[in-house]
Amino acid sequence: MAEALKLTILTPEREFYSGEITEIITNSTQGGIGIMLDHMPLVTTLKPCVTEITEKGGKKLKAFTSTGILEVKDNNVRILCDACEWPEEVDFKRAEEAKQRAEDRLVNKDGIDVKRAELALARALARTKLK
Repeated sequence: MAEALKLTILTPEREFYSGEITEIITNSTQGGIGIMLDHMPLVTTLKPCVTEITEKGGKKLKAFTSTGILEVKDNNVRILCDACEWPEEVDFKRAEEAKQRAEDRLVNKDGIDVKRAELALARALARTKLK
């Protein structure tokens, strides 16, 4: 029997994380989700959030994860997402500016893609929560 989950997080630019964990908490489009050892097989879509990872040794990590797909199978968790950032990689000034731009667009709504503005706002809010 396995003692830990194997987690791999990939973005188009890099392998963001690979290691053994005991738990991951993130947000699917259906709501919050926690994955632990022997979780049932699952494929779900993710929305921007702060993802919490507990490594096998007990160390807790937090990272921004954007939209993507999460797959759980045989104690392997794979996340394929548009972007991931550790707190030290986040440009908080830029995130605040992106938040303000998205909020302004959503207030005015003149000829904008509302879904795109809502997604931009969700990404900016998730990044700012890493402070």
